[in-house]
Amino acid sequence: MNNKVVITGMGIYSCLGKNLDEVRDSLYNGKSGIVFDPARKEMGFRSALTAQLEVPDLKGILNRNQRVYMPEQAKYAYMATVEALQNARLEQDYMDSHEVGIFYGNDSSAEAVVQSADIMREKKDTMLIGSGSIFQSMNSTVTMNLSCIFRLKGMNMTVSAACASGSHAIGLGALLIRNGLQETVICGGAQEVNPLSIGSFDGISAFSVRESEPTKASRPFDRDRDGLVPGGGAATVILESYGSAKKRGAPILAEVLGYGFSSNGDHISVPNVDGPSRSLHMAIRQAGIDIREIGYINAHATSTPIGDHNEALAIDAVFGDYKPEVTSTKSQTGHEMWMAGASEIIYSMLMMQNGFIAPNLNFENPDEASANLNIPAQRVDKQFDMFLSNSFGFGGTNSTLIIRKEA
Repeated sequence: MNNKVVITGMGIYSCLGKNLDEVRDSLYNGKSGIVFDPARKEMGFRSALTAQLEVPDLKGILNRNQRVYMPEQAKYAYMATVEALQNARLEQDYMDSHEVGIFYGNDSSAEAVVQSADIMREKKDTMLIGSGSIFQSMNSTVTMNLSCIFRLKGMNMTVSAACASGSHAIGLGALLIRNGLQETVICGGAQEVNPLSIGSFDGISAFSVRESEPTKASRPFDRDRDGLVPGGGAATVILESYGSAKKRGAPILAEVLGYGFSSNGDHISVPNVDGPSRSLHMAIRQAGIDIREIGYINAHATSTPIGDHNEALAIDAVFGDYKPEVTSTKSQTGHEMWMAGASEIIYSMLMMQNGFIAPNLNFENPDEASANLNIPAQRVDKQFDMFLSNSFGFGGTNSTLIIRKEA
């Protein structure tokens, strides 16, 4: 029991809503957050599709010195973390007197870097870049800012692992707690949504060009998928040891049962089947469960031809004759990249708490691999108390989490 890692709070800021209630409703109703952005077309983008997200205005909430150090994604992360701390009933007095850690997934801060370079090229004077730029431009900008704002005294580290960053952050936070090195860790993932952050993805034709019907562009597992849609925002979960949560009288929402990880050891951008399969097996082994206890699988599936195909093969190889519902919430959100591994835990938690599985939007025709999975295109009303979530990233990094509802 001392090694039991529980989730006591959640917070979300995404294209599906600015808080847990809004996001739950969007998931339940199959709402898409994907739009066409004309400004991207003017910039020379092959695809102008994106998730729609408002950058929060923190004036009057944080002081000017705090705000100037924060890029877009740190603002999202702040909003998500405030909600998660409130959800966990974790007060500032507690954080002041205990070693609360932070592990947050983030793998770029492109806009701040580009803006600094533009000033240097145009003005020929580095003194004009501004004092906030260095803190905005570093990959560790989210943990750097949040640890100072919330006066955190524990582990302070950014997890930079491509599109598995948010999932690895939660897995690593759980490992710290399980090994007695921390009692409470703020974990999550954040992704900037500005065009400068994903132009290079567009340059390798990674994005869907189904621009005439934005909400139908992200179609995980569907035979006619033609690429992903970029998204972003931030998601935060509060992890605690069971003992800490009970002592605080905190709400215990779920338990982190298993964390699996692997590397493909293969191509830098083309996923294989072996790496994800090993990640799945490891998570199931660590959780010590029978696979038939898993009531739902939140797939990584980003709507790319090879990625979805190979993940379907991996899931089928691991689960065999057992066919739990498999969906990708990216059909609603697009690919939230560094945030996705954390947000998809929250999306799945909201479904588990409310007895439904959100639809895999735009799944009209399976291909030869996805035909072997149970992929519902419509919402399924179903009670389940355990789910598995996959996150995979460039460089062949894989992460799998298994979460069980607290009885």
